Amino acid sequence: MSGYCAYAPGDPVHASYHATEYGFPQRDDKVLFERLILEINQAGLSWGTILKKREGFFKAYRGFDPAVVAKFKDKDVARLLADAGIIRNRLKVAAAIENAKRVLALRKSHGSFADWIDAHHPLEKAEWVKLFKKTFVFTGGEITGEFLMSLGYLPNAHAPDCPVHKKLVKLSPPWLKAAKAVERKITARAKK
Repeated sequence: MSGYCAYAPGDPVHASYHATEYGFPQRDDKVLFERLILEINQAGLSWGTILKKREGFFKAYRGFDPAVVAKFKDKDVARLLADAGIIRNRLKVAAAIENAKRVLALRKSHGSFADWIDAHHPLEKAEWVKLFKKTFVFTGGEITGEFLMSLGYLPNAHAPDCPVHKKLVKLSPPWLKAAKAVERKITARAKK
């Protein structure tokens, strides 16, 4: 094993996230919004720092409810910028509030954040990055890629020899469904 799968299992900060969340499909808008906020806040920092502050983010962003965060006003921004339990970066705070509003717009147009993602899946990473830059603020290639990988929309969250990878395959994450669909098309063409 290499990368995250090599060091996370025994790490007190990373072990649980690696074994129970990273790469696992999710449908709940609050979970998706949480992951987006955390990935945005991770920019320039370690994932360990974000995981250590996760409970602080949960409290500060009111349970990651996009409908609540979208209504944050100047007093909420001041509260967030004074909160040592989170990353106190004005651009990242503003991005969370603006992206909450955009998630609400996606609910109106698609039913949910997850349904919006599903409507575009599968895409190559570069196409996802373009879509996310058009749809959200403060989302570049790394943020978008990690967000999607962490939710099972892009492959390679876990090494093939990682025990967690085997669990994920049983859950048939979106990336695996897409790969199987491509495989079926190739097989069908070869039979013609």
